[in-house]
Amino acid sequence: MSTAPKVYGWCPGALRPMMSGDGLVVRIRAPLGRLTSEQAKAVADISTRYGNGVLDLSARANLQMRGVREASHPALIAALQDLGLVDQNARAEARRNILVTPFWAEGDRNHHIASALTEGLAQAEDLDLPGKFGFAVDAGPAPVLQGAAADIRIEGAGERLTLRADGADVALEVCKDNAAAEALTLARWFLDQGGASEGRGRMHALLARRAAPASHTAGVARGASRPAPRQTRSGALVALEFGQISAETFAALTDLGPLRLTPWRMLLIENTQDLAPLPGLIHSATDPRLRVSACTGAPGCLQALSETRALARDLAPHLPEGTSLHVSGCAKGCAHPKAADVTLTATGADRFDLIRNGRANDRPLRSDLSARTLRAAPHLLTKDT
Repeated sequence: MSTAPKVYGWCPGALRPMMSGDGLVVRIRAPLGRLTSEQAKAVADISTRYGNGVLDLSARANLQMRGVREASHPALIAALQDLGLVDQNARAEARRNILVTPFWAEGDRNHHIASALTEGLAQAEDLDLPGKFGFAVDAGPAPVLQGAAADIRIEGAGERLTLRADGADVALEVCKDNAAAEALTLARWFLDQGGASEGRGRMHALLARRAAPASHTAGVARGASRPAPRQTRSGALVALEFGQISAETFAALTDLGPLRLTPWRMLLIENTQDLAPLPGLIHSATDPRLRVSACTGAPGCLQALSETRALARDLAPHLPEGTSLHVSGCAKGCAHPKAADVTLTATGADRFDLIRNGRANDRPLRSDLSARTLRAAPHLLTKDT
């Protein structure tokens, strides 16, 4: 019988890293989700010098250095400070939990709102939000971030702009100049209503028991589907296998242009059209690995009960068209908190439960399956088996 995984209730930062099985995880919240070529190249070097040279792209478009040695953390922070990638203190860093559409342009309303929200959060020292509470600035022609986790959403629909509490089916009409201030007002409403104690301190948990503010009466914008690797007006959008990339490949990309981080475990390389193949990158929109989520797994994660990514990589080619697969090292399901068509949850060393149309902690259809069995019988992944 496996023990329940530990739920921390907060995410690592740069100033407040989290210990994992391969060392400290140090998360960089790049301003506006963008790294200049110089910053990105330096980050790759820092990752190799003070960590294990492995970088993760999180579901909130943050970049994580893995395998950082505790003794090296102060020097790493000093290096990040020189790059302008560290906040004044850990509390300020935690508040600045802003996800911005990677398709923003200099001076547009995304850029304007995200900059104002960043400044407002830096000044709001009284705003003691839960560790995972975050904002999404998604003010393009249509929302593209509705599949990403956020508690307060600023969303565009053509010329229209709304502010929405996550989980609500109504919103507040706002404009470019007041959206950030209204977002902070909504965050304070969340705290006043006792939201910090609801469901790990998330907005949707609060709205499960009470209505959104009375002033929120506007309709909700309809979002676009998750993009695939492709050329965009902003540059090349390329996916990372399971959201991970080596520092060496990351450094190679910096020669092409500045990098924008996305919540889809993809990088947007600015002003780039022709991208040569590099290890760990996915260029094809039909690659089955795009439909597979897999956490770090053992031994890299202290919570994981088995390795995950080698199994996910082997099963991906056998995944039926249109089917999603989540391979989770424990019942927390960090890599994919929502339901997947098929979920494999580790219950012990090389042992998995198989769950259909559910999350990692849901009731299994099959139990005690070995990785060898799954590799030998990929038909178990089909919906009608």
